[in-house]
Amino acid sequence: MPPAAPTEEAWFELYDLRVEVVSPPGERILCGARVGDHFELRGEMLTLPPGQGISIYSLAAVLPLLAAKQRVTDPNDWMSTDAEVACPDPNCPTRLRIVRTGKRRFRHADTTVVPLPGLPR
Repeated sequence: MPPAAPTEEAWFELYDLRVEVVSPPGERILCGARVGDHFELRGEMLTLPPGQGISIYSLAAVLPLLAAKQRVTDPNDWMSTDAEVACPDPNCPTRLRIVRTGKRRFRHADTTVVPLPGLPR
């Protein structure tokens, strides 16, 4: 059976993510983070709890992976299993753990002005 034709009500799903600082107990943290510091990603919106920040270098290390982690992946894909990113400072023991926390639905037409193929402009 051929796939259904696109409609204006075409939806897609993304995972919400929580990215949390983890570190071996008792290790000296050099990136300015504290164990348990975190941010959340819902759709394209990144939020931090009040009073928390994140090093731009740590953010740069994890940022390229977030869009892929938001999407459904094959269970055999490494993106489905690997969840920790090392601090970019080779002397800092922290990692950023990416956890999928739930799914959110988005309507294609609410996220772009580019129509799906086969739909009028």
